[in-house]
Amino acid sequence: MTGAAASGPEQALFPELPAGAFAKQDPEDDRAFYAPPRLVTHIDDAAMAALTNFYRHMLPDGGHVLDLMSSWVSHLPADCRLAGVVGHGMNEEELAANPQLTQWFVQNLNQTPALPLDTASFDAALCCVGVQYLQRPGAVFADVRRLLVPGAPFIVSFSNRCFPTKAVAIWRALDINGHAALVKLYLERAGFGAVRVDLLADGRAGDPLVAVTGHA
Repeated sequence: MTGAAASGPEQALFPELPAGAFAKQDPEDDRAFYAPPRLVTHIDDAAMAALTNFYRHMLPDGGHVLDLMSSWVSHLPADCRLAGVVGHGMNEEELAANPQLTQWFVQNLNQTPALPLDTASFDAALCCVGVQYLQRPGAVFADVRRLLVPGAPFIVSFSNRCFPTKAVAIWRALDINGHAALVKLYLERAGFGAVRVDLLADGRAGDPLVAVTGHA
């Protein structure tokens, strides 16, 4: 799937963005890039702790959670009582190594943005440090909204790191404040309400971390 092919239909959902906004430097199939497992973390310890604390206050007790674009760690609080956590990602070995997932599946969202999950079956959804790679964010976010019960949060968090050849052009062109505005646009265009931006780590002593949350 090439960057140009991904840009066409999605671009129409975001006419305010420049042409080619969702193109990538590396147009090759994402499955090849993500085939080797990367059992590493993509934000530092302080940012991870800040995200875990944010989840502690945002996630409903006893809820069902979708962890979108997950890996071998979900940053969920150990003391958070959840009914189940369904993980989605691009690498089977990474997902199998994640002890916080009760189920998981592999799917390339840039090819198939619709998720094979039941409508209104989750009480919260998460996407940590993965939004920058979505070539069809409008379609993916709209389907996440379908999966959530009314009022449930979708928490999208990110730092200033990425694999630059796989991040979309609009992401590479913006700073972290621009990233927050872009994710807010994605959420609002997908029908999420009460969208808020939280600075979880300011980056002065390590990695910055921002969470943008919308409600179904």
